[in-house]
Amino acid sequence: MQYRTMGKLDWKPSALGFGMMRLPTIGGDSSKIDEPEAQRMLRWAIDHGVNYVDTAYRYHEGASEPFVGRALQGGYREKVRLATKFPAWLAKTADDFDRYLNEQLELLQTDHIDFYLLHSLSANTWHTLRDLKVFDWAEKALADGRFRYLGFSFHDKYEVFQEIVDAYDHWTFCQIQYNLMDEEQQAGTKGLQYAAGKGLAVVVMEPLRGGLLARPPKAVQAVWQAADAKRAPADWALQWVWNHPEVSLLLSGMSTMEQVQQNVASAERSGVGTVTTAELQVVARARDTYRTLQPIPCTDCQYCQPCPNDIETPHIFQIYNEAAMYGDPSQAKFHYSQIAETHRANHCEECGECEEKCPQQIEIMEWLKKAHAVLG
Repeated sequence: MQYRTMGKLDWKPSALGFGMMRLPTIGGDSSKIDEPEAQRMLRWAIDHGVNYVDTAYRYHEGASEPFVGRALQGGYREKVRLATKFPAWLAKTADDFDRYLNEQLELLQTDHIDFYLLHSLSANTWHTLRDLKVFDWAEKALADGRFRYLGFSFHDKYEVFQEIVDAYDHWTFCQIQYNLMDEEQQAGTKGLQYAAGKGLAVVVMEPLRGGLLARPPKAVQAVWQAADAKRAPADWALQWVWNHPEVSLLLSGMSTMEQVQQNVASAERSGVGTVTTAELQVVARARDTYRTLQPIPCTDCQYCQPCPNDIETPHIFQIYNEAAMYGDPSQAKFHYSQIAETHRANHCEECGECEEKCPQQIEIMEWLKKAHAVLG
């Protein structure tokens, strides 16, 4: 196993962390973890050098934290640093901070959490926690030892990310979505470098975009196969992330023992500067090929915004394009469902104002109908 640096901490994390969000289940029911197999996978990974385990209150519909608490018995808790997350969207009063943290400690069967994150911060949840004086509470929880380090995970625009980083001088780390297709999405490369420049450790989630990059369409698979370096698509994507010096570790949510073994083997080959210039050019060709699969030529210029009916057109088109790029509408349907119902494509009243403003001359009204037919 290769080990990296964790911001300013005098501790080295394994290049690969084990994410507890996509464990094997029974009968396809996310709340029913196949515990014998999941425990076998987790302990095998730890025995082969993985020392960072990441879970959350919501994972597997609440079943993940109790499973982790059981699986880390027998001496395994002492072998890893444990991360979990406060469910930011559930915070209504300041009392919720203690209530959820204490419950999580009990579920995880531990007296402390090593890395505690404010989960999935966006502008709305961040401002709610800030107004509830989350940092005053966090200082007390740090002082009494219930968790060792405070961080946050993030899903929003870069400007919000920078605001959160700058709001508190004692962040230890952050967790961002980052992969070869998301250099400019959410925090992106700019956020990765900004946080690292501030001394924060950066944990990367979704390095395979929920597994989609491990299952490329034929056109992208042809790019990988034509390269001199012979790697599985997942290995190309993981090595690309590990090649960045600002990345402290990446998380993989693994569902089978085969995936665990393959990812541990990839981590053993990882390192900063191990991807050559020629190989980075291959990655760029693969990225460009993915983008040719997007049916809607939307550039997210925002000229169509604001919509008189509050339709989130650029966001909807991005989701629809991703469904086409990766050949998998399941995740796209989930992301579409997160848009407020009145802001979805089926509420377009066809006033035509957006088409008059669109510099790409996209037939927006027709594409909104198609998008809703697929995603709704």
